[in-house]
Amino acid sequence: MAFKRTLGQDGPTIHPVGLGCMGMSEFYGTADDARSISVIHRALDLGVNFLDTADMYGAGRNEQLVGQAVKDRRDQAVICTKFAIQRGADGSFIGISGRPEYVKSACDASLSRLGVDTIDLYYQHRVDPQVPIEETVGAMADLVSAGKVRYLGLSEAGVDTLRRAHAVHPIAAVQSELSLWSRDYENDVVPLCQELGITFVAYSPLGRGFLTGQIRSLDDLAADDWRRQNPRFQPETFDANLEMVSKLEQWAKDRGCTSAQLALAWVLSRGERVVTIPGTRSIKRLEENEKAAGVSLSTPELAELDELAPPESFVGTRYPEAMMSLLNA
Repeated sequence: MAFKRTLGQDGPTIHPVGLGCMGMSEFYGTADDARSISVIHRALDLGVNFLDTADMYGAGRNEQLVGQAVKDRRDQAVICTKFAIQRGADGSFIGISGRPEYVKSACDASLSRLGVDTIDLYYQHRVDPQVPIEETVGAMADLVSAGKVRYLGLSEAGVDTLRRAHAVHPIAAVQSELSLWSRDYENDVVPLCQELGITFVAYSPLGRGFLTGQIRSLDDLAADDWRRQNPRFQPETFDANLEMVSKLEQWAKDRGCTSAQLALAWVLSRGERVVTIPGTRSIKRLEENEKAAGVSLSTPELAELDELAPPESFVGTRYPEAMMSLLNA
C-alpha cells in the first residue's frame, strides 16, 4: 500500500485517505445498502482499509452495514466506531454519556451489530462534561484489557482533555473536523498529536461535500439532507462560501487535480500524523479521493492557498449553535 501511515505509535498500517461511512445510512439522503457495500468492497480492493462508523449513525444501522460488508474480509479492515451520543429507538437524540457503565454496555452493543470480536479503534464521540475524562477513559481501558478493543480514541477533544486522557491510557487517535474551511485545530490539537504520537483523524475534509464543487445550489441537497440545517449551507452564507470554493476549483484545475483532491491533499499536508476519512456513496468519488494521497503540495503552493483561502474565510459556524458547545471540549 502506497503512502501508508501508522495508527498511533504502534498500531496497524492505514491508508491516509480512509472511508467515512456515516452518510451511507443517514443524514445525506436515501440509503442504498447494496451500493454502499460495493463502495466498501472497492475501498478494501484499493487498500483503503480505515473504515469509520459510530453507534449513532443510522441509530445502529451503519455499524450493521459495515459489519456485513467486511464479514468475509475482516483481516483487511481497520474498524473504527464510537459511543457517547445516545439515541432512542425512534432515532431521537437523548444526550451525551461518558459514564463508565454506559461505555461498557455501548461497546458490547457495537460488537454485536458489527459482528466482530474486537473493535480496532474505539472513540468517545463527544466528551461528556458531567463525567471526568479520567473515569471515561478508565472504563475504555478496561475494554482493552478485556480484549474487546485494541486502541482508544477521542473525538472533538481539546488539548487539556487530551493530555488528561492520555495520562490514563495511551490515546491512539483524535478525530475532529479539519479542512480548508475548518481550521480550528491546526495550531493546538494537531501539534499536540505530533508531540504525543497520536494520529489526528480529520473528518469532513471536503466541507461536507461543499469543497468538491459538486454543490452549486441548495436545490442540489435532498429535502431531508442534514446540511440544510448547517449554518454554512444557509441562504445568507451559501453564495459567499460558493465563491470561495470556485476560487479553489480553478486553483486545482490549473494544477491538474480536482478540487476534492486538493482539499484532501491540503489536510494531509498538516503533518505526518494526519489522516482523513472522506465519506462517499460513489465508487467514482472513492477512487478520486484515494488518488489524493499521491498529490503533493509544495511549500510555495501551500502559502498560495493560505492567501487564497485564509483561516476564517468561510462564512458560518461548523454546526448549529446548540451543538457548538460539544466541540473542542
